[in-house]
Amino acid sequence: MARFTFRLPDIGEGIAEAEIVAWHVKVGDRIEEDQQVADMMTDKATVEMESPVSGVVVELAGEVGDSVAIGASLMVVETDEAVAEEAPAAEAPVAEAPVAEVVEEQIAAETPGVPEVVEETAPLAPAAAPAPAPVPAPAPESVEQSRHVLASPAVRARAKDLGVDLAEVKHDGSHIRHSDLDAYLRYGSGQGYHAPHASRAREDEAVKVIGMRRRIAENMAAAKRAIPHFTYVDEIDMTALEAMRADLNANRGSRPKLTMLPFLIVAICRTLPDFPMLNARYDDEGGVVTRHGRVHMGMATQTDAGLTVPVIRDAQDMNVWQLASEIGRLAEAARTGKIKSEELQGGTITITSLGPLGGIATTPVINRPEVAIIGPNKIVERPVFVGDEIVRAKLMNLSISCDHRVVDGWDAASYVQALRKLLETPVLLFAD
Repeated sequence: MARFTFRLPDIGEGIAEAEIVAWHVKVGDRIEEDQQVADMMTDKATVEMESPVSGVVVELAGEVGDSVAIGASLMVVETDEAVAEEAPAAEAPVAEAPVAEVVEEQIAAETPGVPEVVEETAPLAPAAAPAPAPVPAPAPESVEQSRHVLASPAVRARAKDLGVDLAEVKHDGSHIRHSDLDAYLRYGSGQGYHAPHASRAREDEAVKVIGMRRRIAENMAAAKRAIPHFTYVDEIDMTALEAMRADLNANRGSRPKLTMLPFLIVAICRTLPDFPMLNARYDDEGGVVTRHGRVHMGMATQTDAGLTVPVIRDAQDMNVWQLASEIGRLAEAARTGKIKSEELQGGTITITSLGPLGGIATTPVINRPEVAIIGPNKIVERPVFVGDEIVRAKLMNLSISCDHRVVDGWDAASYVQALRKLLETPVLLFAD
């Protein structure tokens, strides 16, 4: 038997350490070569770590949320045979030494899995003559009995969330309905009046801020501390553009379906040359603003791990179909965790959209060190005056947040008016 120390490899240029965001093994587990053992997050991406050897895990370098320096021990494995770079037998256990930048207050780790229990069958003893026993009093019905009551899955799910035993709910029909559950909550629970759809109090839960959530928290806090934000919002009539989009989708063939996002990006790229102060990055320390000639469009994307911002490089050279393909590719890569670190860097301006959630208006936070972020909101249909007539129109509020150190309010308002002209006359999007 020999011990092998798996040291954290160099996982990116300029990376000095990485944060443990998930362990897929625990001490005592038997692992195989190339088995995934941990997820490590850098400032740029999450990297899956695979074991280079087979054996039994004897030590792990800290808990989720801890940081490990490049070259430091990540895991110690007891192998069946000696392997290269074997750790010294007397090496101190890694798990007992603090790792770099340990979070000071750590919540308790999740309860480890319960080992499998094997029941042994005892030999049968000779049967004794049965003695008369008193008839037991009927036991109160338990929540388990709820499963024998006829009710729809929706009613069962609601009752489970409320902690209600359906066997106690009175009903007149063949099965329990939502109205029966409402009546029980109001009057029949024996605990006084309950408002409809009342929810029970839950225990407080401490959630460790790690991984992507920690990066988002740090970046957003830094942006709000360093950047004097202001937000300008205007209303845009999207009726003609929505009609054009519907026509293009009806005849798209094998090309991807167009959302509103590619059209907005085309409009942004066509108007930015006249407003170079918006397509820029601000170096706080150097006191230098770099105005970019090309548009590398950041695209805020929500994932299960949190908000990421993939970058569409050279967006100014793409048409709506090419943009739709690239948007789909980057969004899928981000949501599945397969986005490359270089695809998350180098943005010059960002667009953030909540899609159908939309909202009336947003005040998005700038993606530092950029100086502007654009937020389209939900398109709604409302009556508007056209001359003396009232017509139906599809309207959208467009928000833009800017760094007031670089962009003045007049600049932001003028830029949105230029966008508005293109979006309300969409044929101009395709004119040379």
